[in-house]
Amino acid sequence: MLGDDNMDGAALNGARVLLVEDTPALARTYLGFMRDEPYDVIHVDTGAAAKTRLGEGGIDLVLLDLRLPDISGQEVLGWMRGEQMRIPVIVITAQGSVGIAVEAMRAGAADFLMKPFAEDRLLESIRTHLERRQFAEAVVATEAAPTAEVTPSPKRGKAPPSPVAATADGYSGFIGTSVPMQGVYRLIASAAKSSATVFVTGESGTGKEVCAQAIHDNSARAKAKFVAINCAAIPGELMESEIFGHIKGAFTGATSNKQGAARLADKGTLFLDEICEMSPLLQTKLLRFIQTGTFNPVGQPTAEQVDVRFICATNRDPLEEVAAGRFREDLYYRLHVVPIHLPPLRARGDDVLLIGSHLLQNYAEEEGKDFTGFSEDAKTAIRAYGWPGNVRQLQNILRNGVVLGEGPELTESMLRAPVGRAEAAAAPAPTAHRAPVPSENTPQASAPNPSDLNALAQVIRPMHEVERETIERAVDLCAGDVRKAAVFLNLSPATIYRKQKQWRANAP
Repeated sequence: MLGDDNMDGAALNGARVLLVEDTPALARTYLGFMRDEPYDVIHVDTGAAAKTRLGEGGIDLVLLDLRLPDISGQEVLGWMRGEQMRIPVIVITAQGSVGIAVEAMRAGAADFLMKPFAEDRLLESIRTHLERRQFAEAVVATEAAPTAEVTPSPKRGKAPPSPVAATADGYSGFIGTSVPMQGVYRLIASAAKSSATVFVTGESGTGKEVCAQAIHDNSARAKAKFVAINCAAIPGELMESEIFGHIKGAFTGATSNKQGAARLADKGTLFLDEICEMSPLLQTKLLRFIQTGTFNPVGQPTAEQVDVRFICATNRDPLEEVAAGRFREDLYYRLHVVPIHLPPLRARGDDVLLIGSHLLQNYAEEEGKDFTGFSEDAKTAIRAYGWPGNVRQLQNILRNGVVLGEGPELTESMLRAPVGRAEAAAAPAPTAHRAPVPSENTPQASAPNPSDLNALAQVIRPMHEVERETIERAVDLCAGDVRKAAVFLNLSPATIYRKQKQWRANAP
């Protein structure tokens, strides 16, 4: 089980790993990889034997070959899911079977290793998923406690006070009491006690930096700095200097030494927002930094050592980014130790009114207005709207209403479109666009003569042109948000990214 302060290697002593591999030579190799690790490794060579041993209990992690002599690894995985076994499974697959491995992960596997794989890749995956399992057990124990203790956020730079109950309307920078957020608060409280890396996911505007700040503020590192870097906001050629710093003369314009975020965050927390926007080269350097705790400022031959806790975030699906080749797989598993997903505002019930009331009070004070609350029609519209931009969109719309309106109540008519429009208030979930079905009264263009090839060429266009035009138009309508466009098109975002790459490569 977890220690009180952090999840380290000692906490994994005695963990039981079940190796399911039918090839004797490979089994000996994998057992050799783990011989110096603090795990109890149990080897079986058939799916039936694996099910029998799992049924006896006490297994903490499974290494599962997908090709077994009796039943497939997928069948074993399905059986485990049916038995509600919450045991991390690392599937082992041969070269060329990545598609099967991805399907296995969608079916519940935690990771996959493609043969042949290196010893450190295996050991890193085992360590990561055992730590994650132990963390999940700690969260369950917290939820089962009669009164879960969480710590409200202290002022930045101050040590956290003794644990007390969360405030009535939120926790550590967050506002809201909905069930999804109560789960987030417990995860934050548990993660704060650990030094493990945290990976925060969620749509834009859901509060990923607030989450990272809360973890830092409630941790033993709260006296040191919390340093945030937005990987999407800094040009790629400057990112290395922003993170690692540089020395005078390292490049044109480097007129003096500069400390980077890594040095500034020493003994504290480094938050890397929009991590999936980082260039592949810098991903390699970041991986080395995470593994060794050392880095080289740009232009400096000697390395520096720091003690940094990493928290990263993205609004993309990181596993899709790995599958598309845009994000290093080994870096993903280094960072994705404790995952925290932030729910969108539309899934948080009346939290939207709690947040809105807090924002309205602040904006009214800033603008010198006398707003005291929302009218009933405004409350109805705010509750009904889907808030695709989440809290950030709510902030913008309420500030607009405060600046342009007059109190004491903010009414529906003061809410900027689309919230103030009755037809948009329902905010249906995104669905794929379909062309309207013409009625019998709809005027129809006359069809060309089937024998007139020139006329047909004017009407019938190549499929690749239609596809590209449809995708590009959808992305434009969604203001460049590929993930949102993918929802409407009923496509994977990775498919759109791949096609965009092909179009750029083929451009004249």
